[in-house]
Amino acid sequence: MLSTQQWAQLKQFTQQVLDSDHTGHGMDHIDRVVAIAEQLAQQTPAAKRDIVVVAALLHDTYDQKLVNDVAAAKANTGQAMQTAAITQDDQQAIFAIIDQMSYRYQLDHSTSLSLEGQLVQDADRLDAIGAIGIARTFYYGGAHDTPMYQPDVAPRSELDGQTYRQQESSVVNHFYEKLLLLQDLLNTDAAKKIAQHRQQVMLDFLDEFKAEWRGER
Repeated sequence: MLSTQQWAQLKQFTQQVLDSDHTGHGMDHIDRVVAIAEQLAQQTPAAKRDIVVVAALLHDTYDQKLVNDVAAAKANTGQAMQTAAITQDDQQAIFAIIDQMSYRYQLDHSTSLSLEGQLVQDADRLDAIGAIGIARTFYYGGAHDTPMYQPDVAPRSELDGQTYRQQESSVVNHFYEKLLLLQDLLNTDAAKKIAQHRQQVMLDFLDEFKAEWRGER
């Protein structure tokens, strides 16, 4: 069972990595993902809670969107787990989740996440949709100088990992290229139930946004 001291050590490390983030991947995002992952784990007795919460806590500490040197950042994450006395088996399980859970990775790979990985992935994806998802998407787009909307540019289709990472034409197109697709990619029934409302929030927002953009409302 993860001790209070172990959790505090790992959270302090995560804060050091992400506290200066201005793309929607800061500690507020981490705290929500951890909370959702714990909620899903409570409904999944077979899942190993410690692996779920630690993977949720650390999942952005070496994300290539956020760090300049992924290999070095991953090594630092490993050292943080080592310092916190996370077992080698649990470290391997946590790394496997973080390495394989992203949308970009799964565009190119056919993966089979562990049960714990499925819960963390669902929690992360739930925080990417709904009202918070809308806010984070525009926050990220603003940080990368992405236009809000270009109505004459259609969303991209049949993306692979490389093309997905290329500069998007607009923030609104990101909804069609990823966010609106996430509901059908969730692993657990509990996550799918939460996603239903969040999906509708995004659809209603897009309808209103486009109507206001055209001066109809």
